[in-house]
Amino acid sequence: MSQGLWLSVQYTNLKLIQVFMNNDSIVKNPTEDLTSETEVITEIEEDLAVRQQRRRIFPRAALVGLVAGLVASLFRIVLAGADTMRNGLIEWSHQFPALGWVFPVMFTASGAMLSVFLVRRFAPETSGSGIPHLEAVLHRLRTLNWRRVLPVKFAAGALAIGGGLTLGREGPTVQMGGAVGAAVSTWLKVLPRERRSLIAAGAGAGLAAAFNAPLAGVIFVLEEIQRDFHPFVFGAAFLAAAIADIVSRFLAGAFPVFSIPAYPTPPPASLIFFAVLGIFSGFLGVVFNRSLLGTMNLFARVQAKRRGALLLAAGVGAVIGLAGWFYPMVIGGGHALAETTLAGNIALGVIPLLFLIRFFFTTSSYATGAAGGIFAPLLALGSLIGLGVGQIAHAFFPEVVPIPAVFAVVGMAAYFTAIVRAPLTGIVLIVEMTGNYQQMLPLLVTCFFAYAIAEWLKDVPIYEALLERDLIRDHTDIKLKEPMVIDLVVEEESPFAGHEVRGLGLPPGCVLVRCTQAGHSFVPTAMTALEPHMKITAVIAPEAPQALNILRRGCKRRKIPA
Repeated sequence: MSQGLWLSVQYTNLKLIQVFMNNDSIVKNPTEDLTSETEVITEIEEDLAVRQQRRRIFPRAALVGLVAGLVASLFRIVLAGADTMRNGLIEWSHQFPALGWVFPVMFTASGAMLSVFLVRRFAPETSGSGIPHLEAVLHRLRTLNWRRVLPVKFAAGALAIGGGLTLGREGPTVQMGGAVGAAVSTWLKVLPRERRSLIAAGAGAGLAAAFNAPLAGVIFVLEEIQRDFHPFVFGAAFLAAAIADIVSRFLAGAFPVFSIPAYPTPPPASLIFFAVLGIFSGFLGVVFNRSLLGTMNLFARVQAKRRGALLLAAGVGAVIGLAGWFYPMVIGGGHALAETTLAGNIALGVIPLLFLIRFFFTTSSYATGAAGGIFAPLLALGSLIGLGVGQIAHAFFPEVVPIPAVFAVVGMAAYFTAIVRAPLTGIVLIVEMTGNYQQMLPLLVTCFFAYAIAEWLKDVPIYEALLERDLIRDHTDIKLKEPMVIDLVVEEESPFAGHEVRGLGLPPGCVLVRCTQAGHSFVPTAMTALEPHMKITAVIAPEAPQALNILRRGCKRRKIPA
């Protein structure tokens, strides 16, 4: 059946239904009937277009998931081998009590220095986790050269994380997954919108493969990376994450990332202590965000000098390597430390010291500019916070808090929520990583309070803050070769909130073409007032690149001095 005939049949069926429901409506109002006919045909055409897009995007998303799963699994295997090598070196070096510390110091320092060298020399966008760069790509603020991102991120991440820096594999895996999406888009020559969807799907596939958490991968794309709950994006991300997870489980194991006992559901009376944990995590999450940005700004002064970045990376690596010689559990991504904490096998008196050491190592490692993320390190920190609160509550109220280690499980999600500001991702991620579904209510309560405290303190989510810092540091806007279409949301207390379009100060070549609020879209006029939570669509000509910064700053909430 041809498309035109199919449309005609569907339209006839719809009209027959209308006749049975309201037999005289057609005769009484011919103008309304004409409008109705046009709307029906338009809806059918849109439905056909969506179906065709899905038929194209789903096989491509499956290919992205397959390749991203292979890359993520290989990365996990390489890092597992590097961890084994590092731990073996530390154990062997203890045969030489006087000079044995030199070997882990040299091992970690050289790994950090080589990682920073590769990043700065070949692909600066692979610095850190790479998630802010990926978000910039999806918002058309940056470009993604997958040919250099993939090899550099893989090698630099293996050197830094495998060498012992306190960084995680999840951020690099997310960026490499996005690069896989860009590669598949290039090979298959897809449309620009499909390319962005495949990049986002690849990012979710990377997270799913890194954590064996497909649902968390999908939610992370919708909640943090793409921030678009359109079925088109959801379907591509879901399929890619599922296939990447299958590949990862086949190659790297099908068990949850953390092996912990099946803790029972805590009594309802303990929810007050989970709320306290959420409040405490919220405050410490804000401290982490501000400390990380402050450390990066401090290190930037040294990195600006000749060979300063390499020497700084070597120095941080040397300190971490020396700590690893005394206590190997405090270095690296923190998986062993987190698993020990989740089992409740750390004394209360040791928790503050471990937290401070890991906190300092995480911020310092990330600030060197080496390739590595903060996902795993902040989960380890969150488990320490949770276990500490749980043990204190257990000491005073043993009947209400019978198992303190449950708080370590919930603490990971709470700290993640306070720092990243993605509560759904945090909750689902911890459930999938631990295989413990009995803690759902404590997770909801704790993450709510952690989120509320971070928002109350007007703290910017860490990936947004890192992206903002990246763009400001460049001192230049992206050079447009063709008109750009960008979507932004007017935040509360932002410069644009409450102002009319004519008073925004937009330069020639920048036009607002659509406003969306409460599901209703309309074309704005010069006298349209922008309201909080309104989504605006702007077209920017190549001659007006400065409009990009004006729009972004106008839609962002003003920073209120402390």
